[in-house]
Amino acid sequence: MNNTMKKNVLYIGLILLAVSCSEIGKKNKMAEDVTLASLLEEMTDREAMARFPSPDYTQSQVSSYDRRSIAKGQPGWFANNDGAGYVRMDSSAGRKEKVLFDETGPGAITRIWMTTNDKRGKMRFYFDREKDPSFVIPAYDMRRIPFDVPEGLSLTHTHYVSDINGVGGNTFFLPLPYSKSCKITLEEPDSEFRPRYYQINYRTYRTGTKVRTFTVQEYDSLKSIVSAVSGGLCHPADAVGKLKEEESLIGAGSEVSFDLPAGPGQVSQVTFSLKADSIAIEKLLVKAVFDGEETVDVPIGHLAGAGIGMPKVSCWWTACDGVGTVTLRFPMPYRKTGKLILVNDSNSVIDAKIAVVTNDFIWDSNAMYFHVSYRAEEGIPEDNGRNSEDGLIDWNLATLQGRGKLVGTLLSVNNHTPAWYGEGDEKIYVDGESFPSHFGTGTEDYFNCSWAPIVTFYTPWGGAPRADEETSHGYNAFFRTRILDDIPFKKSLVFDIEMISWEKGVSDYYATTFWYGDAGAKAIDI
Repeated sequence: MNNTMKKNVLYIGLILLAVSCSEIGKKNKMAEDVTLASLLEEMTDREAMARFPSPDYTQSQVSSYDRRSIAKGQPGWFANNDGAGYVRMDSSAGRKEKVLFDETGPGAITRIWMTTNDKRGKMRFYFDREKDPSFVIPAYDMRRIPFDVPEGLSLTHTHYVSDINGVGGNTFFLPLPYSKSCKITLEEPDSEFRPRYYQINYRTYRTGTKVRTFTVQEYDSLKSIVSAVSGGLCHPADAVGKLKEEESLIGAGSEVSFDLPAGPGQVSQVTFSLKADSIAIEKLLVKAVFDGEETVDVPIGHLAGAGIGMPKVSCWWTACDGVGTVTLRFPMPYRKTGKLILVNDSNSVIDAKIAVVTNDFIWDSNAMYFHVSYRAEEGIPEDNGRNSEDGLIDWNLATLQGRGKLVGTLLSVNNHTPAWYGEGDEKIYVDGESFPSHFGTGTEDYFNCSWAPIVTFYTPWGGAPRADEETSHGYNAFFRTRILDDIPFKKSLVFDIEMISWEKGVSDYYATTFWYGDAGAKAIDI
């Protein structure tokens, strides 16, 4: 057994041992539907990703987006002072506190992203309308939270400087459940303006859902589970199940099919090992057909979360070694039949080996099919008129119809402008919303980093597989996966992004969307 396999087995064992020994998961579920323990357990339960949530919830986002953006098509829609927005100003015990977040439950915060160029200040977290905060952070910086949160649940951005006056930020994934309400405030050190960029993603559960509110004391009692979850996320384990392997030579313009065992079942892991020149491998298309419906049709580099050039990727859901081996850990369930198809769209022969791990799967009313949608457009105009409506557009990454949930996004870019292309905000509309329930603060912010990072990096939640030039000219790629911050939708989901850059020009966008949906759910090109 090699060192990687030993690590995988160790982390699986730690997670199972922590949950089993504490028996907290089972006991809490008898009393409450949602607890910190149940949310931690959900983070590494891959099969849960393939089901519509139960208990049911919506996912929304509060951010510091420019509040001049009021309605699509109206003046201010592309306003870009995204570090100034907040909910309101409160007075408490003689203090003035900016309210960054104030939502009623039952709910849970699933992600906190933030950055600034001056970390001074004091953040307070109030749960269930309490008078005094449950905990206080002595800076605008989640790294300084007054209890230890391991690296798998607290990401540090590439430009982070630890000095209190330094630039940089972080993304915080430790779930914070609340029964009645949660309010997060910021007390500034003085009246001087400083940009405070933030995004807070949160679930709101159906009325009547019983949620146990977060406490530091309970967190301390779950440290073994927290450590195991973090370790599992940082060192993903290979799936265990029935292994089936096939190897084929795929001629130019030809295809091969890989039939899955009769269902009900699920693909728990699939690994493609490819031998050919890099240009040929990149032109290999992967299709998946489940119960007679094609749900995947995408170039293999984009399926890997790598994008153009198929560079290295390493995260919880996917891996790519950059030279022809790709592993997917997304669960792919089916009722009766399933088939994977490789289509060689190149002029060369490709030696392809497929190794698939399958398991049993209980199909119920919440079970959904794995989908990967791909949309590409070249020569999209980028504009730097950040406070003007002239020349600015929202580009559609994906439009999904039916019932499902969004679980990941890859944006691969060929930037023809001479500088940073990703100033634009994401806007995600769920079930016909007139105003997006997710309104972001910048392209890199959506992908869990900040300050236009032109460097490659990898985290359990995705990263930046490619960044060719310090100016961001040329090829770039960002990848983000969602676990607790997945976005369920019952009718539709529309994902737009603003095309705002530092310099005028054009870019080519290649967007891949990872999602789950019912039979008949589909992506449409608009």
